[in-house]
Amino acid sequence: MSNEALAMRGPVHGTKDAKRVAVGSAVGAVIETYDFIGFGTAAALYFNHAFFPGADPVTGTLASFATLGVGFAARPLGGIVGGHLGDRLGRKPVLVASLIIMGLATFAIGLLPTYAAVGVMAPVLLVAVRIIQGLAFGAEWGGAILMSYEHAPWRRKGAVTGIVQAGFPVGLLLANLVFLFSVHLGDEWAWRIPFLASLALVIVGLVIRSKVPESPVFEDVKERGEIAKSPIVQVVREDWRNILRGIGLRIAETAGYAVSITYMISYINSTKLADKNQTLIALCIAAAVGIIATWKWGALTDKVGRRPVYIWSCAFAVVFGVPMFLLVNTGMFLFIIATIVIAYAVCQNSLAGAQGAWFPELFQAKTRSSGASLAYQISAMVSGFTPFITTLLFVSFGWLGPALLFSLYGAIGLWAALATRETWGRREREAAERISAETPEPANSL
Repeated sequence: MSNEALAMRGPVHGTKDAKRVAVGSAVGAVIETYDFIGFGTAAALYFNHAFFPGADPVTGTLASFATLGVGFAARPLGGIVGGHLGDRLGRKPVLVASLIIMGLATFAIGLLPTYAAVGVMAPVLLVAVRIIQGLAFGAEWGGAILMSYEHAPWRRKGAVTGIVQAGFPVGLLLANLVFLFSVHLGDEWAWRIPFLASLALVIVGLVIRSKVPESPVFEDVKERGEIAKSPIVQVVREDWRNILRGIGLRIAETAGYAVSITYMISYINSTKLADKNQTLIALCIAAAVGIIATWKWGALTDKVGRRPVYIWSCAFAVVFGVPMFLLVNTGMFLFIIATIVIAYAVCQNSLAGAQGAWFPELFQAKTRSSGASLAYQISAMVSGFTPFITTLLFVSFGWLGPALLFSLYGAIGLWAALATRETWGRREREAAERISAETPEPANSL
């Protein structure tokens, strides 16, 4: 790899703001995940009764999960808009705007009337607000991860972006802790309180994000006059293969999560393998483990490369689908906890940890925001409707249907990893090591 190509990763030792940017991006990721994933928990446990009470249990669950999927379907559009603006105006404006929109939409969910109050207008309003959530979340990831990636030192980009990716399990943990508390408030307030409480988190996040500086790589592209006129068109024309590979890589992670976590908590609850309280406890434990796991997986990619982590993790997911359900079906709470922890900390967190550095490295700096966002968010449509699909599979084939679907997603990720080039192999690591040794390290670098 040429020195010029390495230079497009940002300053060799990172910037003096690298740590602050990573923390600021992670805090935003916490908030947006709290908001977006909290919807998934509410959909699995409460929305079928609050917004679709006239349906039988299975139909109500399907309708609830379909509403969940609408938000995921909106994410590619948010990724397109956010990616375009990130390449044209900068990463920071996208970070701030997406957080404001997400926060207001989530707060609005907590105020929505139920079906009992306004009839069919209730699910209509729920879908509308969910679409706004999806647009905001779609714009969020590209800005957050690129800001951290482009401020980070060359040799620690996996670890630094791993901090941002670890914000997602923190958000998952916070959301489920609030749901664990609110479950005792009765069905009406049990799902409202978590959404209303998010407003406080948004205010904190805005204060932090407003103080982070713009990406040095974007500033360099802007200074050289290389800002793309239409970054979306350019990246699709020049890098469509990497976009397709990125979609495959993401499906293993995000759609696998939709089976092993989002659908699984509904499955455990509906089959009486555990009660709501136990299910939320298991999720909280998995999320707590996932915080450290995600960061460690990201740091591991700095040492061995991005590709090996992905290949081995996807291979494990392929063989784990059936055992995952067999363990849960025992009804033993300890096995349920262990299964959810493994599914999350290994099958999902390892892939998320690797994506933080791998996805930006697949695209040129001037179209990086658009390319990474497209690859990341298009796959969300698959994951968004996966709980709906798994519910249908369960009706037709029992638990084996969802189990095999999980393995299929792992196989898609494995194929994509094998087809995608390594961006931080031995050659790149040795070149970075040499250049880092030759370049004076600022006293205040990360």
